[in-house]
Amino acid sequence: MILSGVLGDWASGIGFPDLLATVPETEQQSPLVLTGVLMTLVVIYVTSKLGGELSKRVNLPPVLGELVGGVIVGVSALHLLMFPATGATAADSLVMVALGRLAQVDGETLTQVFAGQSEVISVLAELGVIVLLFEIGLESDLRELRRVGSQAAAVAVVGVVVPFALGTVGLVALFHAPVIPAIFAGAALTATSIGITSKVLSELGHLKSIEGQIIVGAAVIDDVLGIIVLAVVASLAKTGQVDLLSVVYLIISATTFLLGSILLGKFFNQSFMAIADKLQTRGALLIPAFAFALVMAILASVIHLEAILGAFAAGLVLDETDKRKELDQQVMPIADFLVPIFFVSVGAKANLGVLNPTVAENRAGLIIASFLILVAILGKVVTGWAVFGKPGVNRLAIGVGMVPRGEVGLVFAGIGSASGVLDKPLEAAIIVMVILTTFLAPPLLQGVLKDQPTEAAEEETAGVVEVLQVRD
Repeated sequence: MILSGVLGDWASGIGFPDLLATVPETEQQSPLVLTGVLMTLVVIYVTSKLGGELSKRVNLPPVLGELVGGVIVGVSALHLLMFPATGATAADSLVMVALGRLAQVDGETLTQVFAGQSEVISVLAELGVIVLLFEIGLESDLRELRRVGSQAAAVAVVGVVVPFALGTVGLVALFHAPVIPAIFAGAALTATSIGITSKVLSELGHLKSIEGQIIVGAAVIDDVLGIIVLAVVASLAKTGQVDLLSVVYLIISATTFLLGSILLGKFFNQSFMAIADKLQTRGALLIPAFAFALVMAILASVIHLEAILGAFAAGLVLDETDKRKELDQQVMPIADFLVPIFFVSVGAKANLGVLNPTVAENRAGLIIASFLILVAILGKVVTGWAVFGKPGVNRLAIGVGMVPRGEVGLVFAGIGSASGVLDKPLEAAIIVMVILTTFLAPPLLQGVLKDQPTEAAEEETAGVVEVLQVRD
């Protein structure tokens, strides 16, 4: 757009008509949107790297640094990474203000550019979490997931029922909240962010441990149950009654999709490898794998599940192929490029202003939030004791791994706010609960796993034992 402005000035100066006069307005804005996206990506990557490095140096999971970095550059502090969904305008975003001054555009144009730029970043963030879950699926062990499937299901069910019941009943009995808003808040307590939990487990080297596999499996099932709960409470909020047909459809489609994906691996892997072996250009393995992941994500979206569940299922299927390790190595650079956008964006959308007790309406919200946080943590920690038949398992680690709500909890709060079900104090309380559980979970999970050997250490020990056996 800057170049276009220069060309326009030059054309006017020598007597030619304005060369941009016939260009549609949207086409004139496209270069500005691209420039805004590039500027925002610079902010995100610098924030991600600085936050991750600082977090690593103080012996905390790097993902926590990315989340905190997002808070610093987001709506709560520097206003560099802003989104209309948080109520921000173009004038609130320092990136947009700088872009407006450089390009010398009016406020209306800048507002449209801000909307377009934010949409692009949001889409990239969604792609980031899709790639993350695809990578986590590749790193997971499908055979181990099958072995802990019943334990994961028990953890997920307890992790939904306990916080939902405690939250709903507690809000009605202690705070005299109306039943439907209390049910909605209780539903928000059922969520678990599989993206944040799996990333922390991967960074700590515990993703393939028994605890890690139970947590990931439970988080996947929890996500499906959360979608069903959300459908129920959203229907209840709109009409005052539950659409049983929709609930039954969701249960059947989710079960069919997940089980079908697992069974698909037995028949799909040979065909996939045959296709990949015949391709001779760059990306012969990576491109078909990503295409498959995106198809699975689309299928999940079509049946009203989360796209990330489809990507995770695709990773599990391809984990069974002979070239899984090679594919995992090729996916890593893509994840390094896209995943930070997701985590920094989650932090940027967290408005810590709701924690300010000097604001009158926040005080009531903070009191309710204290109760919700207690229920949110205890309601998930107890899930570790739902594990059966696994002596010696770290039950506390499993419970803590289910604590973070992340973007899933914010979705509940957003839908509740948009429907008019939640009043300001209760909405603020849910947001506070989501923020604190998201930021507390990574260091807590690291703390409860610190005395356990990592996957690398276990592999090294196994290798030493094998060498000694050969010598004997």
